[in-house]
Amino acid sequence: MKFLDQVKIYIKAGNGGDGSPSFRREKFIEFGGPDGGDGGKGGSIILKSEQNLNTLIDFRYQQHHKAQRGENGSGQNRSGKSGKDLILKVPLGTQIFEEDNKTLLYDFTKIGEEFIAASGGKGGLGNTRFKSSTNRAPKKFTKGAIGEEFTIWLQLKTIADIGIIGLPNAGKSSLLAAMTNATPKIANYEFTTLNPNLGVVSYDNREITIADIPGLIEGAHEGTGLGTKFLKHIERCKSILHLIDITNENLDKSYNQVKNELKNYSSQLTKKKELIVLNKTDLMNEETTIKIVKEFSKNKNCEVLTLSTIKKESISKIKAKLISYVS
Repeated sequence: MKFLDQVKIYIKAGNGGDGSPSFRREKFIEFGGPDGGDGGKGGSIILKSEQNLNTLIDFRYQQHHKAQRGENGSGQNRSGKSGKDLILKVPLGTQIFEEDNKTLLYDFTKIGEEFIAASGGKGGLGNTRFKSSTNRAPKKFTKGAIGEEFTIWLQLKTIADIGIIGLPNAGKSSLLAAMTNATPKIANYEFTTLNPNLGVVSYDNREITIADIPGLIEGAHEGTGLGTKFLKHIERCKSILHLIDITNENLDKSYNQVKNELKNYSSQLTKKKELIVLNKTDLMNEETTIKIVKEFSKNKNCEVLTLSTIKKESISKIKAKLISYVS
């Protein structure tokens, strides 16, 4: 399914039903009188977070959403039926912004949360409401109130325990596929991953969620390549797994390039707990690997591990370490 993490939609709550100006007209009843009922309340637009959703793609095809109008009141003091609320389901991690796409209205961080984005209009009053000792036959009634209407932005920020970052071709998608049941697209060219992929890692009777964030290249924080489009998904991750291809000629350059993009986007990202993993160790001998790891680990303030995605014991070692990083 196509991933969509930002969409603009129009929402319109239902108008309230009008009050009724009815009078009694019953046979054999000598004195009539007002018997107009109230109008029903208009339906509201409610957004609700759902666990089984991971994209906003449905809103791409339907961008206008209107709730039901309240029914008008009628004679015999019968109130109109309230309009049904329209519930729009969104993925966990969705944020609601005003039309300027800057003012945050609500942030869904828990499953089952609800937010009334637009309230339905109140129903109008029937003429019975205006009956008094001095006005026995009021003709006055009120119209239903107009329901709220807005244009809002929905933005999705992936909620994951671990975010896998690194340059294109570092092996992020391969690692995700090896550790979880996720099936990301894998190929040997830049930007194979064009959308964040989520997977669940199970180890020692525990589960954590990991996200494969598309490759970051130099200038990403300014919009180069895939740009800042997916950097925001890292903001919610508890920890970061920084994957680096050990066959790169300059590992420090590869490492610092990604770190600088994170720092330039948001200094908060560099404060997250980080695990560095040097991938593709199966492409060189053990002696060379040990030498490279020893040299690269100098002046690093985090753990440095090695990985080969084709070896089960290597994958298990990374799983165990990741579990400890979110406990």
